[in-house]
Amino acid sequence: MKIFFQRKIFISFFMVIGLLRVTCVSAALPIDQIKLPPGFEISIFAENVVNARSMVLGDNQTLFVGTRSDGRVYAIQHDGTKAQKVFTLASGLNQPNGVAYRKGSLFVAEVNRILRYDNIEKQLEKPPEPVVVSTQFPSDKAHGWKFIRFGPDGSLYVPIGAPCNICEPGDPYASITRINVDTPNAKPQIFARGVRNSVGFDWHPQTKELWFTENGRDMLGDDVPPEELNRASKAGQHFGYPYCHGGDIVDLEFGSKRKCSEFTAPEVKFQAHSAGLGMRFYTGKNFPAEYHNKIFIAQHGSWNRTKRVGYKILSVDPANKNNPYKIFAEGWLDKSENVWGRPADILVMPDGSLLVSDDYANAIYRISYKKP
Repeated sequence: MKIFFQRKIFISFFMVIGLLRVTCVSAALPIDQIKLPPGFEISIFAENVVNARSMVLGDNQTLFVGTRSDGRVYAIQHDGTKAQKVFTLASGLNQPNGVAYRKGSLFVAEVNRILRYDNIEKQLEKPPEPVVVSTQFPSDKAHGWKFIRFGPDGSLYVPIGAPCNICEPGDPYASITRINVDTPNAKPQIFARGVRNSVGFDWHPQTKELWFTENGRDMLGDDVPPEELNRASKAGQHFGYPYCHGGDIVDLEFGSKRKCSEFTAPEVKFQAHSAGLGMRFYTGKNFPAEYHNKIFIAQHGSWNRTKRVGYKILSVDPANKNNPYKIFAEGWLDKSENVWGRPADILVMPDGSLLVSDDYANAIYRISYKKP
């Protein structure tokens, strides 16, 4: 009964957030308020991309964009600096947050299934009917939206969030799974457990280890528990949820069942409720050398904290234990706590610039570097 009640609360909350988001228009976005390090500049790459979330590039550099509350999937043709034409590839889907691309096909993650649109870049004007790759995922709405990517092993990695704020749901919930998309109706295999809700991950360009953001539980106060950046060095690791948070915080309800020492601790901890979503290792050549192979994280921002936090982009160097992250871009939240944008995902472009999606301002930004 308790889990069911929490699910209803989560579903109702995110429906309200979705309705509020739709009212935000992307006209005349105040990007001059965004503060960046010297030499960097931000511009509008695409506007009126409603609820823009996860991003991926096709072979011909078509930008594909998923959404969470709008039910649409977009394709954007561009010149590298600005969108030229925006196509709606699909509508009416069930929270199609995740998009991935492989061998000419676009993969889209709904809540309970994975779809595939074949030969998609040649059919933007008239998209094909999708092929259903797998229906082996739970249908829970709470934390049901998915970020997906293909890993170095060729598998499609698909998180399955906890269907609640805090509960002990068992497999396959609170995990990151992977599937072989060439197997009909593939069943997800669990790669990592104890992951409450990850909506962004990437593989280290040298070690090929999976790194992922994780959003901590709510209702423990403004500053507990921290948000996390985790490293999965191998399959089978457990990252603590729901028993232990942030590597050393025993959960009030479930913590007596297991010890924090049993789990893999986070590599970096962030302010509670800042909601780190999309993350990428920077592998481009446009930015200064200090950013090479470092991580950029989009902090979506808090929804239930007394004073709002997040709404920014961080640059992260996990090797710097004393000062692992810095603010790279901020200004979507002003000093009066007014919000006009919420970064959601990050993508490194072929020219080394960064794209940043914003599901609140319905926009995609481009951040580039010019030597000052």
